[in-house]
Amino acid sequence: MEYKIRTISEGEEGLLKDFLYEAIFVPPGTPPPPGSIIDQPELQVYVTGFGTKKDDIGFVAEIDDMPVGAVWVRIMNDYGHIDNDTPSFAISLYKDYRGFGIGTALMKEMLRILKNRGYKQASLAVQKANYAVRMYQKIGFEIVDENEEEYIMLCRL
Repeated sequence: MEYKIRTISEGEEGLLKDFLYEAIFVPPGTPPPPGSIIDQPELQVYVTGFGTKKDDIGFVAEIDDMPVGAVWVRIMNDYGHIDNDTPSFAISLYKDYRGFGIGTALMKEMLRILKNRGYKQASLAVQKANYAVRMYQKIGFEIVDENEEEYIMLCRL
């Protein structure tokens, strides 16, 4: 599957909202939550005003000029927050484009950019049942904490 990765453009907050919804892990056999779930303050930290802070970095994967996935980071007090020097990841792909290596490529590109910009580490939170846990571990993330539902993972750059 041929795709290209590009930087998220200013004004694409709506696109990030779409991918934020796609990032919500829905276990098999569970109905997806309503779209309004992303309006909750604990989820809005991922997208509100994205691009206005120096630590906001994002990429979109496209096939034939159509966005199919996105990865973005910012320093925020989210589920995967480690400290105020560690960017937290958000990543998702539309379901039809999962399993082709696009997510891995997005993650690796982001880790490369973060390292080049002098960041020492990056974090994320992921549901324990999410198949993506293995992908995160393969690219260098380690479980550093957990709660009942999620792992907090860290990648040292």
